[in-house]
Amino acid sequence: MVRRGEGKMEAMLRASRAALELHGRDAPGVHIVLGNEACDLDSMVSAIVLAYFLTKTSLEQKTVFVPILNIPRSEFPLRGECTFLLQESQLSEDLLIFRDEIDLQSLHKEGRLQLTLVDHNVLSRADADLESAVTEVIDHRPLERPFSPGCVVTCEPVGSCATLVTERIVQRAPNILDKELAFLLRSTIMLDCINMAPAAGKVTPKDSDYVAVLDSRFHDLSPSNTVFKALQEAKFDVSGNYHSIGDAPEPTLGPWGGVGKWKRSGIHVVVLYWETTILL
Repeated sequence: MVRRGEGKMEAMLRASRAALELHGRDAPGVHIVLGNEACDLDSMVSAIVLAYFLTKTSLEQKTVFVPILNIPRSEFPLRGECTFLLQESQLSEDLLIFRDEIDLQSLHKEGRLQLTLVDHNVLSRADADLESAVTEVIDHRPLERPFSPGCVVTCEPVGSCATLVTERIVQRAPNILDKELAFLLRSTIMLDCINMAPAAGKVTPKDSDYVAVLDSRFHDLSPSNTVFKALQEAKFDVSGNYHSIGDAPEPTLGPWGGVGKWKRSGIHVVVLYWETTILL
């Protein structure tokens, strides 16, 4: 767990939420960083961290950068790994904005909207009318969107979109990288890449390289096995009764981490987490 008072990330989320309440002449331009409709850990962390990066580095003084989780708030408790990592990071869910809490179409009609897509590269049919507002895409899925001169696309077949966000920060603004960001990014890459196990077929050299960069800069991050086990448990447990990182139970693993089993309150839970064909 990252223990601290209010951090820079929380301050950014609070400020961006407050800026959306402004209207009239005081209303800023709104640059939304939009995750995909699965709203898994990779999508959530990529959106939050990239919005933070843009807030810290952009020269657009009258623009607010806002991460949006692309599901209704009521569905978020089902994303166990997301709620768990927020708790471990001491980031309040109340500071996040969900898709049913913001009217992107109205912002677009007012000429105030820009969109960056993370962890997907094509808008849903329901949001197709927002296409002209898309200025950037960062994704690790196969590219489906047609070329547009007004949209900058970064699309590479790595194990985690968070790897590409980490690369952006390390290359362009390494000074903003702190332990809080490193914890969020590294944890996400670990889960997406099945604890960096080559036999699982998800991790790429770039994923490994940027985890190594984070480890080299922040030596006191929790051990990778501990982080992966805690996240994997939370991913399949929506009760909210998670073990904190450092207290995660020891799973029994197949040769490549294929099956994990934990005992909770006298009940054995067996979960399959072999992920090799679908990139989420």
